[in-house]
Amino acid sequence: MNGSTTSPETGAEAFGPFAHLTAPSAALYRQVMRAFVTAKERFAVHLRPEDVYGALPPEMRPAEVDAVTKALDSLVAWGNLRADPDTARVTAVEDFYRKRFIYQLTHAGESAEEALAVYDEALGRRGALQAVALHDIVTQLRALLVLAAEDEPDPAKTHLALDGLASRFAALADNARAFMGSLQRTIDLHDVEEEAFLAYKDRLIQYLERFIQDLITLGGRIARLILELEEDGRIEGLLRAAAAREAADASPEEAPHAEREACERWSGRWNGLGGWFLSRDGREAQARLLRSRALGAIPQLLAVVRALNERRSGRSDRSADLRTLARWFAEAPDDDARHRLWRTAFGLYPARHLTVDADTLAARAARPVPAGTPWSEAEPLRISPQLRRTGSYERRGKPRKVEDREARRRQLAEIAAKQRAEIAAARARLVTDGTTRLSALGELDPVAFGLFLQLLGDALATWRPGMRHTVATSNDGSMEIRLSALADGTTAEIRTPGGVFRGPDHHVEIIDRMDGEDDQ
Repeated sequence: MNGSTTSPETGAEAFGPFAHLTAPSAALYRQVMRAFVTAKERFAVHLRPEDVYGALPPEMRPAEVDAVTKALDSLVAWGNLRADPDTARVTAVEDFYRKRFIYQLTHAGESAEEALAVYDEALGRRGALQAVALHDIVTQLRALLVLAAEDEPDPAKTHLALDGLASRFAALADNARAFMGSLQRTIDLHDVEEEAFLAYKDRLIQYLERFIQDLITLGGRIARLILELEEDGRIEGLLRAAAAREAADASPEEAPHAEREACERWSGRWNGLGGWFLSRDGREAQARLLRSRALGAIPQLLAVVRALNERRSGRSDRSADLRTLARWFAEAPDDDARHRLWRTAFGLYPARHLTVDADTLAARAARPVPAGTPWSEAEPLRISPQLRRTGSYERRGKPRKVEDREARRRQLAEIAAKQRAEIAAARARLVTDGTTRLSALGELDPVAFGLFLQLLGDALATWRPGMRHTVATSNDGSMEIRLSALADGTTAEIRTPGGVFRGPDHHVEIIDRMDGEDDQ
């Protein structure tokens, strides 16, 4: 049987329907199974060998139909297909003695094809950084705010809004993970041709910069909307309403627990959304991690371009040097030559001892050993049997006492409390009473100046040529800065203990969205 290396009993095994993937004619088997999947999509259940033969791509089609028949019989043996006698075309008695079958997918074969389709899709998926999804999330959160303001929110509208929010957020998170994975493979030049990389690297860098700007602008806005929904527990009522609507379709035996499970599921989704855009419980927000990772990818891409250009221009790089050295090792005439090449290339020489203690130093002082003494003539080094057996050696004696770290923990808590107080004071110092000039901010301490630079950087990141006004929020959504350009050409000076910060003067308004409370 063509390509059949497995006995018919294989179909009884748990993974029998996957046996055709490792058979010699795996490509033909895959095309045959795809023909059955395509036919099923067109509501055709049974196929004859000539039907399968005609559905195969011309480049994969065997010369004779018999080869397809043998492949079908192998797939029947593995459990992918089921064969039934073809009695529709029997017109004479002798036709009953001929081997005529019609074939259809089994449940196991169909499930195997679905699994392979998911595998192929995941393998070819590169992902994307979806700025459109960020806009959709903002829209859905605003819709939830409107519903939360109602005395009795409509359950259907609430469920649809939450379901749309969850699906867009899941797509954003999954695509971001896939994209960053494919980006790292691109940086490492895995599965990427150098010519293709050089051709699209400019578009890739522009794509990253555009998404980072959108993430700065919309990430803070999303974080602020999440905090507004969580204020006074307004989101809890919406989550319970969506859970109750889902539980309404539960079967009678599942009804007592369906609503509780649905509520827990929606709470988990909301916590995942909050953890993506807000830093909480000592964990940094995923959006901030994505932003820093994307920012770090840009210089890495430029470094890859620089290395490729140097390699093209004939300059030697480390990988080329190591490949050349490996060729020299392979061409060396004997081991002595290879040892000389090793010492010349790496300068690594064997150590005369493993450990040096007081006894070793005293013995060396009493009987000095010249550095040029050969190993065969030097005093042998005695190694502990435990070190030779286990690779580690511990001196005998009492174990170390358990260190009391209470004082250190108390010190760290005091430092954290001091830092929180400094940040709160810095935020209170930066908040402006309406619109003012940058030059009117006065002198800033180091903490307030650092926070000011972060806000100013977020605002300038959204600035485009020709703009006169921009609004940006901090990454956690706790503060907002509104910046407007001036036409008088004046210069602003902000004094700090470390020096004077100078730049074009602007109108600025800084707002604390947390009303003075520490952001989480």
